[in-house]
Amino acid sequence: MEKINNKTNIQRQVTVDGMMVFGQTEDGLRTADFECCEDVHLEAFTGKCKVQIMRDGNVYITELPKRVRNQAIFREDNSSLSLGQDGRYYFYFSLPEELINELPKELVRQASAIANKVIKRFEI
Repeated sequence: MEKINNKTNIQRQVTVDGMMVFGQTEDGLRTADFECCEDVHLEAFTGKCKVQIMRDGNVYITELPKRVRNQAIFREDNSSLSLGQDGRYYFYFSLPEELINELPKELVRQASAIANKVIKRFEI
């Protein structure tokens, strides 16, 4: 059996025989475990996938594309401003629940600080 290398641009399919066990954990999450019955050498990987289990027992697994994270343009203590892949600006603010009393003051302070940075950088 030939080794599959995900780092090359050549795509190959490998067919293997094995057994799949379907189950469910105590908290209700579904599981599917596949045990290969052949001597195969593949490159291991971990990724986020879409899994479809059909009524007839067929299983289809498709790896999802990697998430593209937006780089922050400006940062403050609990907030940031970034430009998304869709061409939109995103303002993110988070604060621990126990600091709820400080939320309005901090939100205004940090949003104003980022707004002033935008004004200076883009000369608005």
